[in-house]
Amino acid sequence: MAVKEIDLRRLVIKAFHMNEVEFGDACTMTMDGKFTVSKDMIPDLVKKYDTINKIDIQIIKPGDHNRWTNTIMDIVPISTKVLGKCGDGITHTITGVYVMLTGVDVNGKQTHEFGSSEGNLKEKLVLGRAGTPDENDYIISFDVTFEAAMGQERKGAFQGHAACDDFIQVYRDILKKFNGNKCTERHEYHDTVRPGQKRVLIIRQVAGQGAMYDTHLFPNEPSGVEGGKSIIEMGNMPVMLTPNEYRDGVIRSMQ
Repeated sequence: MAVKEIDLRRLVIKAFHMNEVEFGDACTMTMDGKFTVSKDMIPDLVKKYDTINKIDIQIIKPGDHNRWTNTIMDIVPISTKVLGKCGDGITHTITGVYVMLTGVDVNGKQTHEFGSSEGNLKEKLVLGRAGTPDENDYIISFDVTFEAAMGQERKGAFQGHAACDDFIQVYRDILKKFNGNKCTERHEYHDTVRPGQKRVLIIRQVAGQGAMYDTHLFPNEPSGVEGGKSIIEMGNMPVMLTPNEYRDGVIRSMQ
């Protein structure tokens, strides 16, 4: 007799593809694939975060990777919850555009503890892997210059991620309102239990040493910062996650 599967949670990810990225008067995007970047919010971000000296935003077009980059702190997709929380409900996400957070301090010290990734971008970023842009994707470079030595401090690294998150949130708020019926891709994932079958446990090791090495869990938005809980402040204790929570961006490296 076949054992009936138990469906615990459903996650639907609806993707909207961007074809054109350019600078303009405001940070906005449209459902027909036009993505506009503005630098107008930079002064407010620098004023908000006291460890940051300046921020620069650049558009890197597909194939334009033969260029200098400071240490890559993160590659961030633009995704938002429309229904439910990370791991279930409905998520809207953008394809064709990723945000790259990089960091250095005013003295030229790269934002790293051991092993930095500054240099020629085409040599430092492997394209087409899980979590990295494809060769035909645009990259929005969000380059943070920290005050002296703050790129090696936990507070500085956090504020760099938080400033980038504020920038991305402008697009998330627009993305929430996109008509899901007009998405360019739709994917559905289920967390299921199969009684009597073997169980699989995957162990993911994350950073929680302190200084500039931290990991946040359970943010308000997929791959976000706001609302996230520090693994250090949780005592570096093991945390159980569902497959769909992992898939939906419930873990955010704060390096």
